[in-house]
Amino acid sequence: MKSNLFKSLPVVLAGLFAGTAAMAQEPVASTTQFRTWSIGVNAGALTPLSPLGGKNDFSNNKTSFGYGLYIKKQFTNYFSLRLDGVRGKLKGDNTEAYESGFVNNSPVRSFDTQLQYSGTLSAAVNMFNIDMFKKENALQLYASAGAGLAGYKPTITTAAGTSLYAGDKTISELIIPVGLGAKFKISDAVNFDLGWTVNFVDGDNLDGYYRGGNDKYNYAYAGLEFAIGKGKQLAFHNPVAATYDEALAAKNTANALKSDLDAQKAENARLRSDLNNLLADADGDGVADKLDKCPGTPSGVVVDGAGCPLKVPAPQVTEKVIVTEADRAVVKDAIKNLEFDLGKATIRSKSYASLNRVAALLVEKNFSLKLAGHTDNTGSKALNLRLSKERAESVKAYLVSQGANASRIEATGYGMGQPIATNKTAAGRQQNRRVEFTIY
Repeated sequence: MKSNLFKSLPVVLAGLFAGTAAMAQEPVASTTQFRTWSIGVNAGALTPLSPLGGKNDFSNNKTSFGYGLYIKKQFTNYFSLRLDGVRGKLKGDNTEAYESGFVNNSPVRSFDTQLQYSGTLSAAVNMFNIDMFKKENALQLYASAGAGLAGYKPTITTAAGTSLYAGDKTISELIIPVGLGAKFKISDAVNFDLGWTVNFVDGDNLDGYYRGGNDKYNYAYAGLEFAIGKGKQLAFHNPVAATYDEALAAKNTANALKSDLDAQKAENARLRSDLNNLLADADGDGVADKLDKCPGTPSGVVVDGAGCPLKVPAPQVTEKVIVTEADRAVVKDAIKNLEFDLGKATIRSKSYASLNRVAALLVEKNFSLKLAGHTDNTGSKALNLRLSKERAESVKAYLVSQGANASRIEATGYGMGQPIATNKTAAGRQQNRRVEFTIY
């Protein structure tokens, strides 16, 4: 069963990169060309346990040969990303008792695991340079952490001497590597690298024996790192010492510019005085004296852009529109008598008389009218929406032809979306095929 290691991976990575974000965002303040890419090869000892503590499945964990290759990108003096690959073997048995004296009576006598591959991406942080006053250092300590995948095939031997294989399929598990190391610069292109990494496995199958806890293994190695490109290595460059020289150069530049700065200050003072004169406003009306065509405006008077009193138009009185019951009766009669040809927007002639009375009412009292067309559910939704819109527009066109103001009539189609009766009967569908009139 998986542990909470995979669930905690985003938190681990977030904490790692957040802790180095400030350093990673500050580039080296120099025009010097640096080497930022490198490759490394190493070899060393693989052991299926962690010196940091924890439960080990086997009492006698053996050390085996391992080898690796990595590619590294240095982003700043302190921060880099490193892609590692490691292969080798992991071995252990129960021929000895634990240090506590406990004898492991496990049904498994020993295991032999082939580490087919392990690929990890880690963030490496250079902790400090040995000499803070040298621009280049020869020794550097670093720490790293990241995540990746390991693929392996375990083989176990039972207490009865029977060998059991995991099969042809390689087991793949998430691993989290945490490491420390030291680098010694041999030249601008070559470093000697010593490192030690503990790999925490998200599973209990590395040694082929399940005891209810995650397995782990460590890799101690030595190797060579080759910097690619031209110039010095960015990782060994000391920005503290370089900053001191840059500060001296900046001071000399500042002294050279001091006289220009004083002259600029004097020019700014003159421009400020001219600006104050330009913005002078004696009468306080918000218009500068140089632009004020009506100087001496009394306080509180609203002025235009030229500084003259603003003429306020007389308020307009809007006549209140009153709709009477008789008016509503005219509209109700028009709705009752409104008929169209079947499936069309053509108004039948029997509806003209009542529509004429509505048109006369709109002209006489200057009413506004809203027309809302509706249909039953016969036919497609798109067809009904178009037909309801066309019928409302047809009524509007007729009223306008009788003298009504087109700008005061709004025609909208709603299709079959707002029925007022059931569509399951002919009578209900007849009620739903309608155009509603609203005067206001």
